[in-house]
Amino acid sequence: MLSFLISIVALVLGYFVYGAFVDRVFGPDPHRPTPAISKADGVDYIALPSWKVYMIQFLNIAGTGPIFGAIMGAKFGPASYLWIVLGCIFAGAVHDYMCGMLSVRHGGAGFPELVGDYLGQRTKKVMLVFSIILLLLVGTVFVYSPALILGDIAGDGSRGSIMLWVGIIFIYYVVATLLPIDKLIGRVYPLFAVALLFMAVALMVCLFVKWPSLPELWDGLGGWSEQAGLKGQPIFPCLFITIACGAISGFHATQSPLMARCIRSEKMGRPVFYGSMITEGLVALIWAAVSSWFFFDGGAAAVGSDLSAAAPTVVTKVSENWLGLLGGILAILGVVAAPITSGDTAFRSARLIIADFLHLEQRVIGKRLAVAIPLFAGSALLLWYNIADANGFNTIWRYFGWSNQTLAAFMLWTATVYLCRRRSSAHYLMTLLPALLMTSVCVTFILIDKTGFRLPQTWAPWIGLATFAIALALFVLWRRRVAPSQRIDSE
Repeated sequence: MLSFLISIVALVLGYFVYGAFVDRVFGPDPHRPTPAISKADGVDYIALPSWKVYMIQFLNIAGTGPIFGAIMGAKFGPASYLWIVLGCIFAGAVHDYMCGMLSVRHGGAGFPELVGDYLGQRTKKVMLVFSIILLLLVGTVFVYSPALILGDIAGDGSRGSIMLWVGIIFIYYVVATLLPIDKLIGRVYPLFAVALLFMAVALMVCLFVKWPSLPELWDGLGGWSEQAGLKGQPIFPCLFITIACGAISGFHATQSPLMARCIRSEKMGRPVFYGSMITEGLVALIWAAVSSWFFFDGGAAAVGSDLSAAAPTVVTKVSENWLGLLGGILAILGVVAAPITSGDTAFRSARLIIADFLHLEQRVIGKRLAVAIPLFAGSALLLWYNIADANGFNTIWRYFGWSNQTLAAFMLWTATVYLCRRRSSAHYLMTLLPALLMTSVCVTFILIDKTGFRLPQTWAPWIGLATFAIALALFVLWRRRVAPSQRIDSE
């Protein structure tokens, strides 16, 4: 428990200390009109109250990521604490802040537009396709997983019951994607965000009351995954892919521009973008601690489960056992409402990215439908594959995890180029180092994982080091030869 307490304090201090440093480096201007003011359209560009923007941003980026990812990542032992804390402060929150604030400075531009401005138009086209595929995967995963749970709760878990809930969730997605952001998302999301936070706080109180004997950082970082039933999954790179939303997630790069179009002042950048990620890290940390109790301190047997339990089962069993009836209700909100509310904003982001690329304004409902209908058709095909193939969902989830972190690496490289091009800025290391790390993680994972090239897992450290060194060398070469001609005056 001491490691857990230290980690909590570190995350909070990270917001006030490192978050303030990142904010100072970027230099928000409270007098500069934000896109919510200068481009107001009553649909996507709408100035919302600061507290509401924070709540929506938190729920947009959270979903089940800080819950499911932390549960699966806890099997790696106390290394999960380190990755959540250090990843969140120095990578994830910086990633979200830079993406959100760059979007504000570029008129609410989406992720592919930002990539195009700093990494080139060819990279922009690649990221456009990559982003749409990722968002379709997110939307599909976050239709199917809650439909499975609701099918078990309301019926017998049969194919017909699952398809019924898929249809209901899809109808909600269509409505939420097409309506102005303040009509449904702006009213419902804050309530779900409060429920998700309340569940996390309640579990943290239970941890303090029970004070379980959890693995500590000084007990060593290796060997825990074998005890929890993981085989053939080395900490590097698997932990960095498994825990994404609680540490760093490329999906957030598609979500931050949504709120960049709704904040009233650039001064809100740190609490909305950096702060939401720190909050998500706290949620992930709580679930990592709870799951450590489940896997390593007899928790599984105490709640009538076993070490092979899937993440949704861990959530339900622990919540019901620790929090009673209220816990069961909150568990449903956590594993059902949270992914649904991330899925609808995934489709909304995809609509806006495509509309920006086609220069298709979205005031008219017909033009919104013209973009949204093909998206939902593509997701329906993926869902059909999910349900028709017993391993379809697991395969899609693995590709989602890798593509998610690859997107994060590209956003970090985009921010690094931006910082290098500012004449007065010498702080590009704050994005360069996490960019190098995530590039190494993504290249290593796709080379050794069974969904990739299946190279020997013992090669993982060497592949990671080689990727890090090559990426760093290419950056230094670019900085010496190209960067000086691209520099701009500090904004």
